[in-house]
Amino acid sequence: MKDLFETAEPEGGTELASPNERLVMPPVLDACCGSKMFWFDRNDERALFQDKRREQHTLKDKSSKGGSRQLIIDPDQVADFTSMPYPDNIFALVVCDPPHCKRNGLSGWMAKKYRTLGSNWREELRAGFVECFRVLRSEGVLIFKWCEDEIPVSQILALTPERPLFGHKSGKQQKTHWLCFMKA
Repeated sequence: MKDLFETAEPEGGTELASPNERLVMPPVLDACCGSKMFWFDRNDERALFQDKRREQHTLKDKSSKGGSRQLIIDPDQVADFTSMPYPDNIFALVVCDPPHCKRNGLSGWMAKKYRTLGSNWREELRAGFVECFRVLRSEGVLIFKWCEDEIPVSQILALTPERPLFGHKSGKQQKTHWLCFMKA
């Protein structure tokens, strides 16, 4: 857990004035960090890791020694990406990898790893886009990851008036999209 209150000068973070102490935010927010799967350093001090859950599961995995592995979701901040507790215009970079499946169920390994979208998924993702852009600084960058196994990326882009600068498809079937947006 990061200590966001300090008395020294911030190094690259944003300082929020307070009467007795300063809140220093890292320049990067991962708004739906889950188990931080794509991070090179899952404890990178430049990032604030957020997820709406804090939990741990043992998952069956034939490729792992002992036949299982641990799934650890341990964010710095427990909060929902549709209603974040941060001031406006605070982060230079926001990463958002929201749930992308509607048919994961509630207890399978996919649901535990990624969460499952509810029936109101359009409203949830629309609100998530609004919040990500709200907390971004002017000219800040949003990296949005989406896997279109069930919902085409075109339907996701229709949920925000913002337009990506560029993107990249990845994965065996080229269904995962990495999209880069910049706040005006």
